[in-house]
Amino acid sequence: MTITSEQRFGEFVVVRRYEGQDHVAELVLDRPKVMNAVSTDMARSIGAACEALGADRGVCVTVLTSSHDRAFCVGADLKERNSLTDAELMRQRPTARAAYTGVLELPMPTIAAVHGFALGGGFELALACDLIVADRTAVVGLPEVSVGVIPGGGGTQLLPRRVGAARAAELVFTARRVEAAEARELGLVDELVEAGRDREEALALGGRIAANSPVGLRAAKRALRLGHGLDLRTGLEVEDSAWRSVAFSGDRAEGVAAFNEKRRPNWPGE
Repeated sequence: MTITSEQRFGEFVVVRRYEGQDHVAELVLDRPKVMNAVSTDMARSIGAACEALGADRGVCVTVLTSSHDRAFCVGADLKERNSLTDAELMRQRPTARAAYTGVLELPMPTIAAVHGFALGGGFELALACDLIVADRTAVVGLPEVSVGVIPGGGGTQLLPRRVGAARAAELVFTARRVEAAEARELGLVDELVEAGRDREEALALGGRIAANSPVGLRAAKRALRLGHGLDLRTGLEVEDSAWRSVAFSGDRAEGVAAFNEKRRPNWPGE
């Protein structure tokens, strides 16, 4: 694919757009020397990239990828953590947290493309996405209790929402690593593809999603996220609010017109 634009956020994060996929953004974790271990600087860059993507109405889907050929992300930079005083660690916490919430709160659909190791904070970045495409080399897990902490990038909340409370407890308490086939069986990833094809398949999926209404996609994600875990009656109110936000939009008018005229819609995105 031909890159049409590329923006770097700090030293370790890149956002790319490609010819023929104008509405799909690729958010690349690019610290390959340490398998994308998330340092303070890298966390700050992830947060900044997500802020920019969230404000870009032209982005319908974001795909989170890695520039390392054997890892998606191995989590927090423990060498850096080991050098921090308790006070420095406390000051660093909001920066680290903003990286994970930045991905989680992106308003458009998000897809993680996972290969190799996705451990600790690395797997939490993937869990923050709506969908996870993994190849057969993937190894995922939340091993934080093995080094005396807990998953602090959303793992204790996002994992049970994927696999249920008991399964999440087993995975967190044992700190075990899960290989690709079992990860798919347990629902830790959503799609399993051949080795080396996770990025390609995730971008292709992103392209299929991005063909739909930008307004509809963002509203549907909002309803799915906000309604999860609510009682049915309250959840339906969340859905109704999301419906009202799109029912009188330009995208709705264009979608209905295109359907009746048997043509592809030209979404105004508003």
